[in-house]
Amino acid sequence: MVEIGIGPNLLSFGTFVVSWHGFFSFIAVAAAVFLVGRWAPLRGIDPDDIYSIAIFAIIGGIIGARFVHVVDHWDFYQQNPADVFAIWAGGIGLWGGILGGFIGGAAYALIVKQPVGVIADLTAPALLFVQSIGRLGDIVNGEHCARATDFIFGFVWTNPASDARNCGAEGVGVAVQPVIAYEMIWNALALLVIWKLRGRLRPDGMLFVLYLALYSVGRFMISFARTDKVWALGMQEAHFIALLVLAITVPILAVKARYTPRDETFDEPAPAYQRGTRAERRRRGR
Repeated sequence: MVEIGIGPNLLSFGTFVVSWHGFFSFIAVAAAVFLVGRWAPLRGIDPDDIYSIAIFAIIGGIIGARFVHVVDHWDFYQQNPADVFAIWAGGIGLWGGILGGFIGGAAYALIVKQPVGVIADLTAPALLFVQSIGRLGDIVNGEHCARATDFIFGFVWTNPASDARNCGAEGVGVAVQPVIAYEMIWNALALLVIWKLRGRLRPDGMLFVLYLALYSVGRFMISFARTDKVWALGMQEAHFIALLVLAITVPILAVKARYTPRDETFDEPAPAYQRGTRAERRRRGR
């Protein structure tokens, strides 16, 4: 078994606490913004515009992640409505972060007349990579309750302060399915597919749609090994979100997506992008 004895907090000074989950989440968000900013010139987009869009994507992601968590735990929050906004106390849902982030970023991109499909395609591989970074914090914290197992690579949280203490019979000291590792492996496989299809899947935006579909398939399967609250038909909230996303993305891919030969200049900065400050680009008539 894989024993995890690290406590959930990286730093603690009085009431100021930095959890491992928060630390890795910050690294993940920063890495995503950095990667998309670096790739933006390949499609003729100014990295400064990416950074502006990222602000609204992050805001939308936080709101969406909290919303999904609150809905899934409504029995608690309807009795404690003030805690709905206490995000610092923990409680987010990755599905909400992904979808809320897309809505927030896409809405702002449309307002400032930036190509939503192009930016979404740039974001797809970055998301699969940084989601696994964020999941490292989940491993340390013991946040995902899973079914007990005798699998040689089962996770065992041994620190009494671990969030695994909230998992009931499958809590601290009990070997459980390594569902977080399963998701990280699935993300890596999906990233391989997405990376190979960069510059080949048209029209713009289809690579991001494929990312959503691939993540939905993996999350749907892996969630059966988790012990989150069952909503109906033996399925959890994540199952139903995955099915909804698949019901939207699969028809879009079937009707619109097409495979094209890779443009040999795809990995070179597009001519439309000119380096320099934003003010200089305005003077050039950008």
